[in-house]
Amino acid sequence: NLAIELSKSEAKHLALSSQLLLNTHPAKTKQDLLKIIKQLGYIQIDTISVVERAHKHVLWTRFPGYKNEILDDLIDKDRKVFEFWDHAASYLPMEHCKYSLPRKRAYKNRHKEWTSKNKKMIRFVRDRIKAEGPLMSRDFKDDTKRGVWWDWKPAKDALEFLFHSGDLMVWARKNFQKVYDLTERVLPSNVDVSFPKEAELSEHLILKAINANGITSQKEMTYLRRHHEKTTKSVINKLLEEKKIVPVSIKDSPEKYFSTSKNLRLVKRLKASDTVQILSPFDNLVIQRKRMNSLFNFDYVIECYVPAPKRKYGYFCLPVLYGDRFIGRLDAKADRQTGVFKVINFFPEEGIKINGKIKTLFDKKLNELAKFSGCEKVEY
Repeated sequence: NLAIELSKSEAKHLALSSQLLLNTHPAKTKQDLLKIIKQLGYIQIDTISVVERAHKHVLWTRFPGYKNEILDDLIDKDRKVFEFWDHAASYLPMEHCKYSLPRKRAYKNRHKEWTSKNKKMIRFVRDRIKAEGPLMSRDFKDDTKRGVWWDWKPAKDALEFLFHSGDLMVWARKNFQKVYDLTERVLPSNVDVSFPKEAELSEHLILKAINANGITSQKEMTYLRRHHEKTTKSVINKLLEEKKIVPVSIKDSPEKYFSTSKNLRLVKRLKASDTVQILSPFDNLVIQRKRMNSLFNFDYVIECYVPAPKRKYGYFCLPVLYGDRFIGRLDAKADRQTGVFKVINFFPEEGIKINGKIKTLFDKKLNELAKFSGCEKVEY
């Protein structure tokens, strides 16, 4: 198959469109939020809330009227979204549940020794949830006061083991703490949970990545995901033969990419939007750093994991996108107690001047982000 060549500009527009960052269809309803989660394939959950928690920020970027209650409804009432592991802790479309089964089985096998040593605690935790309904780890703390031999920490370990191995699911979150329940009580009866074969899992990862990113390389498809490399290559060849995917190249890039005919028919009609987006460091667009560098010439690292003396741009630096170009990095902190959104620093990319129209759009977006983060005013 001959690869179809795209210009760098076309490739960027396709990526941004697939990531729902061209703002062509503003989201307004709960169904729109579900469509966003399905389109992106996963929404990463992270504990850092210097500005706002990752999943909230990622969804708000694509859904300006986002409220936690809408996501909560999709999880605990509608059962259309569940929480598990993708490349990291994430919210996932419920129909992807079967593809979490290989990881659950591997987790159970990896912890056989721990399981045999902690049978009593595992049984105790499961039995309490079975009898009492959904529980949090803090619901097990009080047992120590009644002179029982365990404290709450082993119970938390048991809860997490049962969650990662598939016996429990997260029914909801309260104050960001997991509420666990038996899988059979959370999982809708119409969800397919047949164990996927390796080829089936590979096909899911390939098509999910292309759907979410528009254009993707083999390494990007399986980034930090469990898969069998030989099977993935074989499935790529099968999908190429079936014309479900097509080979693509980007001008002046040696990397081999893949997309779909449907995506490529869109390319000529896509244009960069005249908007500024201040993205979460965990946004689906920027999570693969090598991809950002090759596609957008944006060398980005989140520095909260970098020792303070080695940081160049600050602890929690937000990528700033204008149209189809990254124009800077914003180091900021939301002080919700005082209601002040603090801009610690802003670093424009080389050759970028933040003035005139861009400054107006940036200031507007900054004020919107401050408000979303629970702050009333921006302070530089």
